[in-house]
Amino acid sequence: MAFTKATKHKSKLRLALIGPSGSGKTYSALAIASALGKKIAVIDTERGSASLYSDKFNFDVDELDNYDPRKYIASIEDAGAAGYDVLIIDSLTHAWSGKGGALELVDEAATKSQSKNSFAAWREVTPLHNDLVNAILGSHCHVIVTMRAKTEYVMDKDEKTGKSTPRKVGMAPIQRDGLEYEFTVVGDMDLQNNLIISKTRCSTLTGKLFKKPGKDVADMLLTWLDDGAAIPTCAVCDGIIESTTMGGKNYSAEELAAMSEKKWGKRMCKACIKAEAENGRAAE
Repeated sequence: MAFTKATKHKSKLRLALIGPSGSGKTYSALAIASALGKKIAVIDTERGSASLYSDKFNFDVDELDNYDPRKYIASIEDAGAAGYDVLIIDSLTHAWSGKGGALELVDEAATKSQSKNSFAAWREVTPLHNDLVNAILGSHCHVIVTMRAKTEYVMDKDEKTGKSTPRKVGMAPIQRDGLEYEFTVVGDMDLQNNLIISKTRCSTLTGKLFKKPGKDVADMLLTWLDDGAAIPTCAVCDGIIESTTMGGKNYSAEELAAMSEKKWGKRMCKACIKAEAENGRAAE
């Protein structure tokens, strides 16, 4: 049978904060992270901007000066291996439009190709970007990313005076179209440091607005994230065991863990089960 009973598991946060420069994304990410866990890591692509708040928050930092998606992935994996509770990526925009980011990699690949075709170059770069997204979603840490927003000015008319004044507003994030929907929670930040929840799977956050968000947001998220069965993890690689298909059969995460424990005496993910099976065949 293809279907198995759905189970809500405890989970790790995947939060995206989107806003124009000056909206408080970095400070808000640190404030929320500090209430989510004790051990915090920051991937800083903003030339040390996060460290300006090191007198207010306790965290470790990796300052990148090249924004190749593989640089991000290496740092994300380092954070997971080091046991950080929360990882902040400030900002994910540079992996798209910064030095060594996806757009620059496409230009380089197109220049090197005989056809000079950027469309063909995306065949090389898209998998790198997908690997970055998968690294974020698969991290053992709570992950908070910031993304810059495309901005424009709108004219606000004063009803009393009749005068119009320009106001800066945020638009879509500067990243691959639709990337924000990969995250569990997405919030837009304005220049008054308000966080407006625009997308969430946590119903208690739906439609909420937070002024200078921090512990208030984190407490609501933790209550929701911790509600559920324990996350099954692999005894070999310490990765999260996910539902999968093996040998033409669908396994839930718990079924896969139970199957591997019965056969090999340890709960394992799909990759480690395959490795164990191959080692067994080699030994024969």
